[in-house]
Amino acid sequence: MGLPDAIKGVFSFLSSRSQNEERMAEYVIREHHRGRPMAEILEDHYVTNRCTPAQIRRLLDRPDVLHTLGEDAAGEAKASL
Repeated sequence: MGLPDAIKGVFSFLSSRSQNEERMAEYVIREHHRGRPMAEILEDHYVTNRCTPAQIRRLLDRPDVLHTLGEDAAGEAKASL
């Protein structure tokens, strides 16, 4: 194990968290494009089993999610949490 691998291992917790957030953002955007209401998407077991309400709020603040949903829909979704 070289130094780059050791450094990568020490900071691996940072990338795993962002990978989960990326997957959640992709899921929310994909399901929204399919025409599903945001409230329904956020109640999916896929989302509720992987995210806390704080993580969902942070997800709804992401620029790519805001752009897709619109600020009004994202705000309504956050208010319902």
